[in-house]
Parts: sequence; structure tokens; C-alpha cells
Amino acid sequence: MRVLVAGSHGQVGQHVTRFLAERGHDARGMVRDEDQTEDIEALGGDPVVADLTADVSHAIEGSEAVVFAAGSGGEDVWGVDRDGAVRLVEAAEEEGVERFVMLSSMGADAPEDGPEPLREYLRAKADADERLRESDLTYTIVRPGELTNEDGTGRVHVGEHLDARDGDIPREDVARVLVTALEMESTHGRTFEVLSGDEPVESALDRPFGE
Repeated sequence: MRVLVAGSHGQVGQHVTRFLAERGHDARGMVRDEDQTEDIEALGGDPVVADLTADVSHAIEGSEAVVFAAGSGGEDVWGVDRDGAVRLVEAAEEEGVERFVMLSSMGADAPEDGPEPLREYLRAKADADERLRESDLTYTIVRPGELTNEDGTGRVHVGEHLDARDGDIPREDVARVLVTALEMESTHGRTFEVLSGDEPVESALDRPFGE
């Protein structure tokens, strides 16, 4: 599958790009800076330079799927986390892309209940998620809890509503979930939360998420 990875040079995106390449997909790593292209090539991806705050139509040409793993890091939540994601959703619709996997966040279903410093970010993510749900794309929205840089274990806890106080999840495992979900029909049209757990990623995604 020819997959565009938005935010491919980010901490989650680099894992996504590598996993896609390892699984035999044609990973197109979207980066803002020409200087980052060699890093994407080293991960097994084909770099494409584009900015989520501008026109991205050239980046998505020929793609069959999109994994949105970009993030503003709190610097431009409306421009990147909301508008950038919406811009890519709309470009995917125009290009005739069928599959879109969105990296969101726990708490995006109720931003006003989140910690004050995160509320703007959660509102932006909520708006982007809603636009994706309203699209004609076959979507999956993945909402992880607190991210860590620990080595991934390949084991997770998935559910429609989890308690963020129950743990966190390595970025490497979030990437595994995004890539695995991309390939699994059981995740089509679903929004779910994920933390570290005891169940292998594939089996965790291959059952009703309410369990």
C-alpha cells in the first residue's frame, strides 16, 4: 500500500515510517524541511517535502492511505493539530484516497475536562477528529494516553473509554497500533483509546473495543 505519513520526522512518525517499510508498504514520509529527507530515507521511506500549514495536494498525489502522526508540540495547535489535519483530510478526499488513520489523544472527547494547559490542544484534536468522521474516508482514530520514550512491548490495552490514570504508552507502541490498524478492517470507522497492557496489538484490535 502506498501510504503518506504526515509528521514522519516526529517521534511517533519515525516509528510509523520504519514499521510501514518493514511490512512492505511504500511509505512516503512527509517532512517540512529538506534537511530531514535523508533521515526518512534511512528509515526506509520515500521523503516528500510539504508543510501542513500550506498546500499539501502534491504530497498526497498517488497515495492510497494516510497516517496522520504530526503534532505541533503545543506551538501551533490550531494551525497544525486542527487546520493541518483538516487540510490533509480534505486533500485526501479530493485525491480519492480511501483510508485515513488519525493519531489523536485521550481527552479529545471531552476537552473541557482535561488539564487547563492541554485544553486548547484537546479542542483542536477534537475538531480534527470530527472533520475526519464527517468525511467520506474510511477512518480510524487512535487516542493514546500519556506518551513515553520507553521501548515498546507490542502489548496494549484498547477500549472505547479508558482511564488515563491507569498508565501510559511508549511512542513505539502507538506507532505499532497506527500501522496495524491501517491494515485491519475491524478498525474501520472506529475511535478508540489505547494504553500499555498485556494483549498483543493485533488481537487487541481484532475484537469489539468495548470489551
